[in-house]
Amino acid sequence: MKKQTIVAAVLAACSVTAAMAQASGEGPWLVRARAVHLDMANKDGTGLGLSVNNKTIPEIDVSYFFTPNIAAELILTVPQKQTVYLGGTSIGTFKHLPPSLLLQYHFTGLTGYKPYIGAGLNYTKITNVNLLDGGATLENDSWGGALQVGMDIPLDKNWSLNFDVKKVYIRSDVFVGADNKGTLKLDPLLVGVGLGYRF
Repeated sequence: MKKQTIVAAVLAACSVTAAMAQASGEGPWLVRARAVHLDMANKDGTGLGLSVNNKTIPEIDVSYFFTPNIAAELILTVPQKQTVYLGGTSIGTFKHLPPSLLLQYHFTGLTGYKPYIGAGLNYTKITNVNLLDGGATLENDSWGGALQVGMDIPLDKNWSLNFDVKKVYIRSDVFVGADNKGTLKLDPLLVGVGLGYRF
């Protein structure tokens, strides 16, 4: 009985928040597809002169509006292959999968555009590390903050053009053999443009 009461309360809360979001005449869900350019900060704390390449990647995100102003956004992509350089010479590659979850505030009452800000958490899983033919490796995951500012420009009732900038804090310790040489801070700036559909 207690479990049923809790489930009923959760469903009621979800119904209320969805109704609040729809009070503005818009559905609570927003799905976007973006092309995003990663510009790595490459702050090398190892003293080895390491850096990781910049690249443009696809991104999908799903937002849920609890109210017309407050939303949560889950940001997803596919595993990305990156190249590591020592000086200007490639020493190998790794893959990373960097989903982020952000809480956003959307500004309302403006005509022709809808700006927002967000903050949240990033988790990056690092795999398939192949550096110096196995002589070096990276820590296998990273937790860090994520900050965001962006804007939706409505095209019609459902579709919008989106511009988005994020700063994501990603870092990994670098190991050569068993020695921890220090931390490589990637901390990329992500600049994206895409389309959104709200329903």
